[in-house]
Amino acid sequence: MSRYTGPRARVSRRFGVNIWGTKGETIALDRRPYPPGEHGRDRRRGNQSDYLLQLTEKQKARFTYGLTEKQFRRTYDEANRRSGVTGENMLRYLELRLDNVVYRAGWGATRPQARQLVNHGHIVVNGKRVDIASYRVRKGDVVALSEKAKAMILVTWNRDVLDRVPPPWLETGAEGAQVTVRELPLREHIDVPVREQLIVELYSK
Repeated sequence: MSRYTGPRARVSRRFGVNIWGTKGETIALDRRPYPPGEHGRDRRRGNQSDYLLQLTEKQKARFTYGLTEKQFRRTYDEANRRSGVTGENMLRYLELRLDNVVYRAGWGATRPQARQLVNHGHIVVNGKRVDIASYRVRKGDVVALSEKAKAMILVTWNRDVLDRVPPPWLETGAEGAQVTVRELPLREHIDVPVREQLIVELYSK
């Protein structure tokens, strides 16, 4: 399955949360706080099977980070092989994706926009340009904007207007144009509204 490019508000209404963090999704959820479709008003979020709850959490996480099903399953399988809590490992790997780091740093208004900055070669990791959105940063890595990106109106607007505060595991430096991965993210540092244990239960069947 390819990456989703359809109406974002429709997906957010299906899950009842703002997936991409855009203003349009917030407006849609306020105006129509029920699932989309002809029978959306009649659907009850409370009467859901265990499988549907698990599937919903998986889809919510997958859409939030912008992964295909194959990419998401690969991330889960790697997290499952590592020692520690599988669900937390999985979220940690998702947070350490380069496009997510760019989003967390406040350079991109949304994760798709942050991914575009990476794909267009505007991001530098440890002094070298990296244009792979799924690139996983490590503790001690320095992620910075390229000289061209620093002057982009889009990036300047995001930094000044959004004024997003990076999570504790990222240390801001060089006038907000670079961040350092000071430590690996802990579960309490990840504010994505996902119940990762349900995803683990889904894939463990």
